[in-house]
Amino acid sequence: MFDVLSRGFKNATLALQGKARLSEESLSPALREVRTSLLQADVELGVVKAFLAQVKEKSLGEIVPLKVAGQSIKLSPQDWFVKACYDELCELMGPVDTSLDLDGRPAVILMVGLQGSGKTTTSGKIAKMLAGEGKKPLLVAADIYRPAAVDQLQTLGRKIGVPVFHQPDTNPVELARLAVIQARNTGRDVVIVDTAGRLTVDEAMMQEVADIKATVQPKNVLFVVDAMIGQDAVRTAKAFDDRLDFTGFVLTKLDGDARGGAALSIKSVTGKPVKFLGQGEGMDGIEAFRPEGLAQRILGMGDVVGLVQDFEKHVDRQTAEKDAEKLLRGDFGYDDFVKQLQTVRKMGPLREIMARMPMIGGMMDQIPQEALDDRELDRTMAIIGSMTKQERKYPDLLDESRMERIAEGCGRNFDDVEELHERFLQAREMMSMMGRMMSDPAAMQKMLQGGGLPGMPGMPGGPGGPIARPQLSADEKIARRKKQKEARKARKKNR
Repeated sequence: MFDVLSRGFKNATLALQGKARLSEESLSPALREVRTSLLQADVELGVVKAFLAQVKEKSLGEIVPLKVAGQSIKLSPQDWFVKACYDELCELMGPVDTSLDLDGRPAVILMVGLQGSGKTTTSGKIAKMLAGEGKKPLLVAADIYRPAAVDQLQTLGRKIGVPVFHQPDTNPVELARLAVIQARNTGRDVVIVDTAGRLTVDEAMMQEVADIKATVQPKNVLFVVDAMIGQDAVRTAKAFDDRLDFTGFVLTKLDGDARGGAALSIKSVTGKPVKFLGQGEGMDGIEAFRPEGLAQRILGMGDVVGLVQDFEKHVDRQTAEKDAEKLLRGDFGYDDFVKQLQTVRKMGPLREIMARMPMIGGMMDQIPQEALDDRELDRTMAIIGSMTKQERKYPDLLDESRMERIAEGCGRNFDDVEELHERFLQAREMMSMMGRMMSDPAAMQKMLQGGGLPGMPGMPGGPGGPIARPQLSADEKIARRKKQKEARKARKKNR
């Protein structure tokens, strides 16, 4: 979602390339790039001006250190500018406060916001998150106006194993009051009230949520806001905060085609913290807000801490260790590969995952869109699903005849199957070599010093390995495919 911002900051650092020092003159083009990207991303104008002033002051007003912990280092003007931007982004979105006050008997969380912002889905996500922490939440379907809103919450409740309270022909204020009583009687320690929204802010909606708040007296009022609506998100938040004095935000739909300006503006304008970030429809798609993680992603540094936390939510540690040992032995088949793909799918869109990886995050604009298309994973799964159990367990069994059958079974062409199999064999060989290197300290040291992995295809220091193939030109590839096609037709004719 931060493509506009990331591109702007990248262009700003490029504008400083070749500069010997930071000065008013050298900094001006870089700040102009940042200003343009912030405005294009719908960051509020006052926030933009304050941000640029602080970055300029930090860039020009600090002495670049030449020693850290007794060691001499070399920092370029680009490095120092990026650090100033990172520090100011963290300052702009912080300080962080992701806590919820759950001391009540029961504790009440009131979910408010406009229609379509994702309140119902977010209510389910928070309920699942709290249940995983040992709490006993109760969801309350208090949105009685939107068609199927109650059914949606009840479906989510069944999916995550959390009860949903609702009584037909009861107004939302009374529903919330009765839900608190029900929670006390049934031993539920958290009540999450999903309220109704409107397409725009109106007095009737405001009065209703204000009456609910006065009746159940929640210690947590969370404003759920769609990150895709830009500056409107900030204006709407201000209107709700003036009336309800909420405790924090949940920014949703971060996996959409959003410009991301709300994430930077909302804390500065309202003074209220962002508590959680939500993405996707899956009930695990919520994470505690970390300003430093978001700043790193915007600047193309990745977010390895957030990625690891997300991974740990979907994978058992002992299982992961066993799988890692198997991978590093090069002893894995297509069933193991599918298992890893399924884990990736649970963690969110492929493009978002790649953007959070260090070094790769800063090169996202160089990766073709189709390479990070989640539908490509579906095609891969379809090919593997067309294999027999024996072929998935023992990939080396695959020959041209078997690949022809697999291609026909999954509706792909032979080249697709062959290409997948080649990449799989290369990955298996690479993982096996990494495992051997990790057991050989001397070889590992050589690799870290730039020697490469001996024998790894395409890597320095290696002869190419048993699966290395010559690089073919486009014409040679076409000729090879034509020859393979003719050979397959001949084999079919002879059967």
